Amino acid sequence: MTVTAIRKFSRQRELIYNQVKDYPVHPTAEEVYTVLKKDHPTLSMGTVYRNLNLLSEMGMLRKIHIDNSPERFDARTDSHCHLLCGQCGRVFDIEGVLPEGIENRVFERHGHLVTETALNFKGICRNCAEDK
Repeated sequence: MTVTAIRKFSRQRELIYNQVKDYPVHPTAEEVYTVLKKDHPTLSMGTVYRNLNLLSEMGMLRKIHIDNSPERFDARTDSHCHLLCGQCGRVFDIEGVLPEGIENRVFERHGHLVTETALNFKGICRNCAEDK
């Protein structure tokens, strides 16, 4: 969906989408709410949850599920990996780990049609590792 289509959304939905898009380490719903609430005092946590889920269903956001961690949201919907830092709790994009065309190879070799690829790593991010 394009930015033009977003303009048809409510102002709150656009704010929520842009907050996720502009947040560098994939926010939780609570982080989106906390940041936006400062300038938009009428915004409710329920509105944030509903809109994040709707934007995910529409394919504009991707939900990131990592065990024992709050669900996070990513405006990048292409296939890529993530790293959850066990020290600071932030989630980072990891580029170039998935082999190019992996979805096609799964289909060619096994007959399964891959519609989404998600690979998550747990570890320590560069900043936290340098602080040790």
